[in-house]
Amino acid sequence: MAEHTFVRTGKPEFDNLVPRIKSFLDKDSLDCEIDGVKIRGYRSPDARSVWIRDFSDMLRGVKYFEKDVTSAVEHFAATQAANGRIFDYFTIFPEKLPCEKENWTKYVRVPVEADVEYRFVKAAYLAWQAAGENGWIQRLLPSMEKALHYVMSHPWRWDTGTGLVKRAYTIDTWDFAYTAGKHDWLQFRIDKDTYWGIMHGDNSGYYEAFRLMSWLYSHFGEKKKADFWAKRAAELRRNMNSVCWNGRFYTHFVKLVPVKIPGVDEEIQLSLSNPMDINRGVATHKMAISIIDEYVRRKEEGTAFAEWFSIDPPFPDGVFGEKKLVKGAYINGGIMPLVGGELAKAALEHGRESYGVDILRRYSALTAMSGETYLWYFPDGSPLSLEASTSPEASPTDGWGSSAMLFAFLEGLAGIQDHSKLFLDVTLSPRWAAAGVDEAEVRLAYREGESTFAYDYKRKGDGISLRVAGPGGRVRCHVLLPDGFQAANVAARRRELPFANELVEDSPYVNFSVAVRPETEIHIRLEKKKDF
Repeated sequence: MAEHTFVRTGKPEFDNLVPRIKSFLDKDSLDCEIDGVKIRGYRSPDARSVWIRDFSDMLRGVKYFEKDVTSAVEHFAATQAANGRIFDYFTIFPEKLPCEKENWTKYVRVPVEADVEYRFVKAAYLAWQAAGENGWIQRLLPSMEKALHYVMSHPWRWDTGTGLVKRAYTIDTWDFAYTAGKHDWLQFRIDKDTYWGIMHGDNSGYYEAFRLMSWLYSHFGEKKKADFWAKRAAELRRNMNSVCWNGRFYTHFVKLVPVKIPGVDEEIQLSLSNPMDINRGVATHKMAISIIDEYVRRKEEGTAFAEWFSIDPPFPDGVFGEKKLVKGAYINGGIMPLVGGELAKAALEHGRESYGVDILRRYSALTAMSGETYLWYFPDGSPLSLEASTSPEASPTDGWGSSAMLFAFLEGLAGIQDHSKLFLDVTLSPRWAAAGVDEAEVRLAYREGESTFAYDYKRKGDGISLRVAGPGGRVRCHVLLPDGFQAANVAARRRELPFANELVEDSPYVNFSVAVRPETEIHIRLEKKKDF
């Protein structure tokens, strides 16, 4: 049912992205029955299990196609520990064949993981956004709050000295830790030899989760709780930007326990959560530009087929205890569409639109050529294989990375961002001018909540027209204009609208708001740009 959500521009590299990514996601759905309850989730690309880490990000794409976005989130809440801890994943399928054959129900929490609870909060928010049931999210709010309080109070998760979330020395957000050879394989546990530190991506994730909690409590009229989470978000952001920012990007791992890994220059390691930090709102615009330009520089100076590094430069071969983790493999310098999608979204929103479009075009070409998409690729462009992976499977339908690309495409380039639920509070930011697209037809639909938002875009001569249809209310518009132009007039229903021209870096935009009842046609008259 791809026609519920579509983008039509007349350019195959864009028009085919939605149905192609939907086809990947369709193959990633995973149905379970646990305790007599049917649960529908989306699997990790490397195992038949529902990880909250993958699933929470995948929901950014899944929500447009799936009619059940809530049951998996409910199950994570139902199995929450008394102290607030959330499981990493659940499965009813044997994982490590042929040695594991039991079809039992399995739950796992990897002890070194510090990111699980914020991902649970984000998944709950996205599910509510698409389903639209206020009572559902209100019933989950105590579990969400309990999860966050666990992180802020448990000695494995919170560092009182910095006021930040801590973790063992892992590669960015991944789930095994450096042990300096004290453990004989990948170390998933915390012990007396754990090297503690601060990883920026954990903290940007909790910053976003705190803000979502504040927004939800405000939405439901609980001002005291809304203010509490807003204050905690501001404190976390201030602490993170003080401790983790190195002047160009976020330092991979700020050590609390001294350790030196031979052959590693930690001052220049750029890790995968940097673009995510931008999209979660913790980086200022100036910091965002610095991070994006760092990726551009490494693209131009490097030899990898894409600059979507898990980490760059990588760690020496095998130092995390697994001989397969050589430079350029998997999380040790592999090229990840997950990173590319986040980077494209960040670039599109921070005045580097042509770069964001370029990433989307490259990913479209990569997947069109093979009809496949992988969690990671070697720097020479070859995909992962079972022989080169530490995982039990190597699915060619990676939903984690492909949904990140869809996120960038639909919210960044097509430019529809829902700030509440069911498209009741939308910012419309079409950036087709950066892609050389003069006409576009866009429709997004939440299958579970049965709500849609659509627009037609047309650039002709000295004007841009938009026909916008939605469930009602005011829509804030932030429209990218062609280079060298500014808006001279904005009108809807034969009435002029107040507007303001704005530059985002060197990119010209026009800002205005309009009531959609339920369909509205907008006309933007252009003129050669003046100073503003």
